[in-house]
Amino acid sequence: MERRVSMYAAIVLGLMTTVCAWPDSAAAEGQVLVLEDFQAKEADGFPSQWDHENQRSQSKGRDAYKVQAENGASFLSAKDAGQRIKKKKIDWDPKAYPILTWRWRLNKASSGTEPLAAVYASLDTDLLFIPVFTKYVWSGSKPEGTFTEGGMFSGSEIVVQSGTKEIGQWFEERVNVYDDFKRIHQHEPAARAWGISIISAPGVEIDFGPLIAAPVN
Repeated sequence: MERRVSMYAAIVLGLMTTVCAWPDSAAAEGQVLVLEDFQAKEADGFPSQWDHENQRSQSKGRDAYKVQAENGASFLSAKDAGQRIKKKKIDWDPKAYPILTWRWRLNKASSGTEPLAAVYASLDTDLLFIPVFTKYVWSGSKPEGTFTEGGMFSGSEIVVQSGTKEIGQWFEERVNVYDDFKRIHQHEPAARAWGISIISAPGVEIDFGPLIAAPVN
């Protein structure tokens, strides 16, 4: 699986030719959608337009996830989170923009924690309107490419990053969420994707860079 994404680096450093609107027409060459760049934050540092999956632990979530900046680039820092947060009011056409890219940097990991962190892409909902998602994980022990089929209340899991040796190093990911959805669920996703969410495990410190959707070419 391709992990080094030169296009991503150019977008993050510049963002000067990026299209940030939500067009319904087919993607033009070089056109991308910035789903989240972590530029906006609330007074306590929690990312704007994000919400907690566990409403009973909002205070812990707000303490665990903070927007920070380094060398002029914004990112989301997660420390000892143990819960998932989701981006509100986001949708895109996964058929026109099937490639999801992001970067992440592991700063600390507890022994035996599994998985360390994950990015969720939800492209549809089931009959009960519960999001159907694919979970792209950073595993502490499973090799890259490992696939685990989801159950009734859990999404299918694909390992895209593995190990804890490269502490403090940014890794860039590129996944085709549209193809993965069709392969796993054996049908087309909804015309508009439902959203994205992220999670960091307890005892883990990890940073997340901007999440970007792009056409195949």
